[in-house]
Order: sequence, then structure tokens, then C-alpha cells
Amino acid sequence: MKNVHEFEIKLDKEWVEALDKAFKKKNKDVKIDGFRKGHAPKDVYLKNFGIESLYMEAVDESINIAYKRLLEENKDLKPVIEPTVDVTGISDSNVIFKFTVITKPAVTLGEYKNLKVKKEEVTVTDEEVNHEIEHLRSHMADVVVKEQGKVENGDTAVINFEGIVDGKKLDGGSGENYPLEIGSNSFIPGFEEGLVGLKAGDKKELNLKFPENYVEDLKGKEVTFKVKVVEIKTRKLPEINEDFFKDLGYDDVKSESDLKKKIKADLEHDKKHMADDKFLDACLEKAASNLKVEINKEIIDEEIHRMIDQYAYQLKMQGMNINDYYKITGTTEEELHKQMHPEAEKRVKYRYLIEAIADAEKIDFTEKEVKEKAEEMAKEYGVTVDELIKTYGTLDIVKYDMKMHKAMEILRENN
Repeated sequence: MKNVHEFEIKLDKEWVEALDKAFKKKNKDVKIDGFRKGHAPKDVYLKNFGIESLYMEAVDESINIAYKRLLEENKDLKPVIEPTVDVTGISDSNVIFKFTVITKPAVTLGEYKNLKVKKEEVTVTDEEVNHEIEHLRSHMADVVVKEQGKVENGDTAVINFEGIVDGKKLDGGSGENYPLEIGSNSFIPGFEEGLVGLKAGDKKELNLKFPENYVEDLKGKEVTFKVKVVEIKTRKLPEINEDFFKDLGYDDVKSESDLKKKIKADLEHDKKHMADDKFLDACLEKAASNLKVEINKEIIDEEIHRMIDQYAYQLKMQGMNINDYYKITGTTEEELHKQMHPEAEKRVKYRYLIEAIADAEKIDFTEKEVKEKAEEMAKEYGVTVDELIKTYGTLDIVKYDMKMHKAMEILRENN
């Protein structure tokens, strides 16, 4: 491919210096007869171990030096991923590195305006408003003891139970004061349904069968559960009044009518954002289909590794290690890599598309505008501008993000 470049860099003086550093480092841990540990002269060390014993350490020391020289000698070279490197020649006086560098592939921007992408119209029905209000009431509901009445769907039955299989007590199949939400499908089919209609203090035997897809030694077997309802708890929905509005933090809402107006406005706002995101995705997809670019496998692999690292970080925040995830799900890193390939390829293509639009539209920002944006971002994140720049690396990254956002804005506005 035209964006794959190979370079050879030969180091002489720097290589000899790297060998000397490698000797000093390795010699610290070496004991040679006749000398104190770490004090053997270099010629004695080399006689015992050979110059080759220093090569690996010296290569590690020299790679960055060689790569720095490569970039200095080729100012216009802009690698998009880390280069691969091979040692093609090595001796006690010099080393030759061969770098394979991948730059951004050639991109031909196709049509990205007037794509005839239809934007979804946003409407909010009374039914949706009422449903959201009931959701809020349910969220704010109090769980209270049901003094009178029977177990109903949605109630929590506090139960004592004991399971019997083949005339023996079921291991792990009993409990006391166990809170079971009816309708949660936490127990085997028929168990929760069998409690509906019972009152507090009632006892009942449930003759059931374990499902065929249950654990090996129990699947399909008959089981009897002896159950006693100790207590029934139910959710008490709050009244739609000023106390409810205050609990929701809606200080400007004074009536049910006001509440419905606010809920409708909130739903419209959320739906509009979702419709905007969906519209932009559709524009990106159509414009990307008009884009001509051949993307190297290595670039996509790099994006996949970045995605896996992000996923591992998210799991860590949830208290799970990525290796534990592989065990639990029965997957491997290779399988996760394959699963993420289509999304990674799409992300890379979209990135090149947006960059191409930014170039076509000649989008740019002044140093003052970039600094103002950095100050705005720093304020939003609650950090100083210096801390923000340290996180981003340079202000150029802030400028790049600004250009990308502006390009997407142009894409949205012209379709």
C-alpha cells in the first residue's frame, strides 16, 4: 500500500554508547572469579559472556534514538500508529534498524451534502407523558407492610420456605424471612404464581417441576416447596401533589397540569437529542459510503486495541478484571477482537470522513479561539487550563476536536 514506508537507520557512536550502558547495567549483577560482584573489567566480562550478551539490552536502549533520528530526517512523515521495527544488522560497532511506518491513507471525499437523509419528527403523546409520571411515582414509592389483603403481582412476599426432592431436603432450597418480589421471576416457574392470593400467615405446599434447562442433577425433577407467608409488603405510590413536586425537585411546578407540561418538554428535549444523534449517524453512514479510502489492517487493529483498553477500564470501574470477564462469558481476547472489528473499522472510516470534510471546508481556528475553548472546557471539568493541556497533551488536540465538531455540524446542517 502507498502509505506503508520502510526506512533503515544505522547507529554507530550511539550504538557503542548503548553497549557500554548495557555492560554497566548487567555487570552489577555478575560475579566473576577474582573480582568483587559488579567490578569485573569490561574485557573480562566480554571474555566470559561475549558481546552478544549485551545486544538485547542495547537494542532496547537504541530503538527510540533511531526512531527520533528517522523523524528528524523526514520532517513531513506523520505516522498514524506505532511503527514496527526489525534489526537487520548488528555488530560490536553498529546496528541497523528497519522501521515500517504507516501514514494516513489517501482519502477521496465523495458527496457529503444534500444526501437526502430524512430526519425523524419528534412528537410526545399524552400516553407517554402519563407513563413517565407513573414511572416517577413508582420510583418515589414507599414500601409499606400490607396489613390487610392478599399477595398480588408486584408485592413483596416475605416467606419461609423449604424444598423437598426425592423425599429429602433440597440442598440450598430453603430460607427464612426471604423477601420475594412477585413477578420478578427469581424462582422456578409456578413458585411466585402459587403465592398470589395468599394472606399473611397462610401456608401452602407448591408441587412443581424444575425446568429442563436447569442444573444437571435437578432438571425435570419434581419438587415440593413448603411455604409460609410471614408478611406482605406493597409499594405505596405518592399522591400527585406539591409534596411530590418538591421531592422531584420541581420548584416551579404547582399543579398536575404544570407537571405534565414539564414532563412533555423534558421528553421532547430528550427525543430531539436522540433524533439529532440518529440523523447525524445516518448522514455519517451515507457520506462514508461515498468516501474512497483503503484502510490498513494495522490501523484497524490499533483502534480495536484502544477499544478493548477502554472496555477493560470500564469493567475495572465496576470492580471486574478483563480476564475475569473472559472466564465468566467464556470468550477470549481473540474473540472480543473479532467482535469489535466492524465497529473499529466504522470508527476509523468516520474519522477520516470528518477530517476530509474539515479540509474541504477549510475549517480552522485562531490561537485565541482555541485558548478560549480550552478555558471553557477546563471550567466545565473543574480543572485548570494547565491540567487540561497536560491531559490532552497539547492545545493542538483541543483544536483538532474543535475542527471535528465543526465538520459534523456542517454535515448536519447541509442534509
